[in-house]
Amino acid sequence: MNTPTTAKTTATATATAPADAGARPPRPPAGRARLAATAGLLVLSPICAEHLIGYDTSIGHPLDLIASLLFFIPLYGTVAVLIREAVRRHGRGPLAVITLAAAFGLLQAGLIDQSLFNPHVTGDPAYDTDRARTLIPGTGLAAHPLVNFVTGHVIWSVTAPIVVVECTVPRIADQPWLHRRGLLTLIALWLPAAALVHHDTTRDFHASPAQLGATAIAVLLLTAAALTRPAHRRTPLRPPPATTAPTKPARSRRPRTGLLAALAVTTFTTHHLLPPTWPGTLTDLAILTAAGTLLHRATRNRHHTTNQQGRRRALTVAGSALTVNAGLSFLVDPIGTVSYPVKYAANATLTVLVLLLLAAARHQLNRADRTRTPARNSKPDQAA
Repeated sequence: MNTPTTAKTTATATATAPADAGARPPRPPAGRARLAATAGLLVLSPICAEHLIGYDTSIGHPLDLIASLLFFIPLYGTVAVLIREAVRRHGRGPLAVITLAAAFGLLQAGLIDQSLFNPHVTGDPAYDTDRARTLIPGTGLAAHPLVNFVTGHVIWSVTAPIVVVECTVPRIADQPWLHRRGLLTLIALWLPAAALVHHDTTRDFHASPAQLGATAIAVLLLTAAALTRPAHRRTPLRPPPATTAPTKPARSRRPRTGLLAALAVTTFTTHHLLPPTWPGTLTDLAILTAAGTLLHRATRNRHHTTNQQGRRRALTVAGSALTVNAGLSFLVDPIGTVSYPVKYAANATLTVLVLLLLAAARHQLNRADRTRTPARNSKPDQAA
């Protein structure tokens, strides 16, 4: 279960969807790459959602942390894969991922564990006090936890893991990875995990029928908006230039990528540091909305000459999100009692693993670009 300690922020963009959205959903590619990518997303999603920020006592007990993945993979990893498959099969784009992730955030926090409405969900009096500051009268809902829970699932549970894993397999990033049997298997894994969480967290608290009904309607509306909204008509990617000399050197894009990373890091860090008050929550929403719009525009593939350029910028944003959480994990005081040397060792291990994964994803994108370069340069040579 995600807690308010896990400050989670704005959504990043994923790679572009297939262009012919009206056509029959493409079949998953054969080979080990799609299975490895699926397994990677199944594992990365719960790590980003629960362990990277290091808020729980498991961060001080490495064996418990590893064992908990056996539970969190069915609870979070399966959903991340299912959302990705739904978006790819329906020919949708990044906004559909964000919308479905928001629907999942409401489903998890509003219907399954009902932490959105439970005033004593953590058992920590400090949380009860913070929650009361943004309580919306007559609803039993507090604005600050709502923002944290939903945006947290949007970015860390779903979107960022999808972006990073897709960048490690750019050749099949726009294709579905699973057949129907695989999808049914994931659903079969998620259902008992969700039922177990619901049973455990609702023994002492039950949301009202009105709260559950309103949440269910919101989940259905978000899901419908993601899957039935007409697919965005994308501008075709520009063909490679017919001249031997490029119009702009590759270095001209580096400052813009650096600016993108700075904006993302600033947004995520600011979100973590804002107080759980009405001014803090409203400021947070304003920053998330403005920065999210800019980040989405910067990573849309219509602004780039190749898919990999847009995907590289999406990786910059997703990588910034993971790096910020990994860095701030050293400052987080976990719930309960832990051995701090063990905690810091676990924080450092997760940080190194994240950095290695991001480097591998960047390497795969560069490799994909290099495989295209000879084909582009061969035409001018033949013409000469």
